[in-house]
Parts: sequence; structure tokens; C-alpha cells
Amino acid sequence: MHSSALPLIELGALFFGLGILGRLAGRLGISPVPLYLVGGLAFGSGGLLPLEGIEPFTSVASEVGVVLLLLLLGLEYSASDLVGGLRRSWAAGIVDMVLNAAPGAIAALLLGWGPLGALAMVGVTWVSSSGIVAKVLDELGRLGNRETPAVLSVLVMEDLAMALYLPITTAALTAIGLVAGLRTVGIAVALLIVVLVVALRFGGVVSALVESPTSEVFLLRVPGLALLVAGVASQLQVSAGVGAFLLGIAISEDTAETAARVLTPLRDLFAAVFFVVFGLNTDPAEVPAVLPAALVLAVVSTATKVGAGWFAARQIGVGPLGRWRAGAALVARGEFSIVIAGLALTTGAVDPGLAPLATTYVLLMAVLGPVAARVVEPVHAGVTRRLRPAAA
Repeated sequence: MHSSALPLIELGALFFGLGILGRLAGRLGISPVPLYLVGGLAFGSGGLLPLEGIEPFTSVASEVGVVLLLLLLGLEYSASDLVGGLRRSWAAGIVDMVLNAAPGAIAALLLGWGPLGALAMVGVTWVSSSGIVAKVLDELGRLGNRETPAVLSVLVMEDLAMALYLPITTAALTAIGLVAGLRTVGIAVALLIVVLVVALRFGGVVSALVESPTSEVFLLRVPGLALLVAGVASQLQVSAGVGAFLLGIAISEDTAETAARVLTPLRDLFAAVFFVVFGLNTDPAEVPAVLPAALVLAVVSTATKVGAGWFAARQIGVGPLGRWRAGAALVARGEFSIVIAGLALTTGAVDPGLAPLATTYVLLMAVLGPVAARVVEPVHAGVTRRLRPAAA
């Protein structure tokens, strides 16, 4: 068989299978994200029929999916929206950090993984999946809801905090020393400031760089610049997602509308690959041993994340239902948790059990997040109906 034949067959089967799962999700009236994840689990390492020839493509494509998801999310908002949201929601960011870093740290200490294990698990349970949250908000038509700015403010504050957390954690896990660690943190902060200044002050210049009357050229320029910014940010230990998000904010309104229209199909394609890669990289044989601990961690961190979202929405005057919607929208964990687990395992500084626990936990939360976001409204309505007669 020709060297490219097997990867093409597997990739074609993957895309076609995702199309079937997406159609099934539409028939069931649910988000396709959980089905993408379960499909990846079935055809990943240790699954029913492992796909082994497409890993180079899927690893890069999943990163592109995150970048495009966050880019289009940024296109929905302006720089003034970002600044106003951060000013109003800084307290919510602190509450989110305290509530959601604690479960991971406590779990690591109880499992005997020590301070380094606790530091790594902090990142696993703290940060919501920006990619999944963006996808779910778009699917449910909630981008214009009153609570959505609170959700986005929490996501942005998490990404900004990760610009400090990631280099600090990397330095601790690899034991590179205080001076080298401080230098890494300094580079991350400097790049973050540059991106923020460009987004807030020079949006017109950014729009001029990508604007073109030809759709082909426009389609090349916008994703190209987004990937360039995300790649530089990632190389310098800053979240690639926050770079893409800020670039989207920097693009002016008219150009942003065109970009959203042109890029939406491309985003959906790569986003589907991003979600299925979680399952592809999980060996089902590793799940049973860590499932009890992952379930406990999932229950606790779901409650803490809902509490953080509820508080964030309350801070900007959103009503009770909107507060619960905000909390449910933030439940999903994803790409960053996997990155931290992979980093910890690669360095050999923590117990090997951290990787399967983190992966199983992320898989649970990535399925639970979209489900929680969808059912929160009917659950709230049912509880309200039950309480009203009792109150009367």
C-alpha cells in the first residue's frame, strides 16, 4: 500500500464518522462534543480499532482548532468589552482560582504526590476549557446573553493567570533554577503586555493587515496571522488561546463580521478534530483504576466551578437563571489540563499516576460540561416550580 494511502483512509473515515456523530447529536438535540470524545475513545490507543497513521495531522489540527475557536470568540467582542469585563470581574477571578485550584492540590496531597504533584494538579482542576466553552456558547445561542461577558472574563483571567502559572510550574518541575525561572516568567509577562497593548490601541492596524477584497486572500491572512500569534505566544510560555482571543478582539467590527462568516466552517472542522483527539489519546485500559478518584474530583470541581461562575455573573447584576447558566458553562476542563499533565509526566518529577487520572478527569469534565450547560435551564425551571407551591 502506498505510504499515504492508510493515513488518507483513516483520516477520511475519521471525518466521515464525525459527520455521522454530529448528525446523531442533532437528532438527539444535544451537543456533539460528548459524542466526539466517546468516538475518539473507541478509536484511539487501546480502543476498538486504533487509528495509528494520522497522529501527526490530528495533533496539529487539534491545536489549530483551539486557535480558531478562541479567535472567533474574540471577534464577538471589542477591546472596551474586555477592559470593562476585567475591571468588573477581577474578584470573580480570585474566587475562581481559590475554589478550583484547591480540589486538585488536595487530591494530589491525599494521593501522596507531594508539593510538585499538587502544583501540577492545580492547573488540571483550575482552568476551564476555553475551546469547549466557546463551542457550547455558540451552539446554544448564548453569545449575546447577559451572563456571557462574566463567563468570558473568567476565561480571559484564567488565561492571563496561566501566563504566570505555566512558566513557574515548568521551572519547578524541571528544576531549572530561580534565575532561569524568573527569566521565563519575565518573557511571558512582557509578551502578554505587548499583545494587550496591540489589541487595545492598534486594532485598526491589525484590521488593515488582514483586510482584503478577495475572499481567498482574506482566508489566508486571518488564520495565518492567528496561528503566527498563537505560535509565538506558545513558544514564549503564554497560552496560545489567549493570543488568538486578543487578536480577535483587535480586529475592527466590519472586518470581524467578514472574518466570522468566512472562518466559521473552518473553525467547526478543526474544532471537531480537537475534541476527538482527547479520546484518541486516552487508553480505555487505564480508566478503571483511576475512575473512582476522577469521579470524586469531577463532582467536587463541578460544584466549585458552578459556584465561581455564579459569583462572577452575580457581580455584574445578572439574575438567578443567568448565574446558574454562567456556572454550568464553565464546568468543562480540557486542553490546558492535558498540557499540564503531559508536562508533568515528561519531566518525571511527579507520580506516573497523575497522567491517567488527569486524562480520565478531563474526559469526564469534557462530557459533563456541555451536558450541564444544556440541562441547567430545564433543571432550574423544574426546581423553581417545585419551590413555588412550597413557598405559597
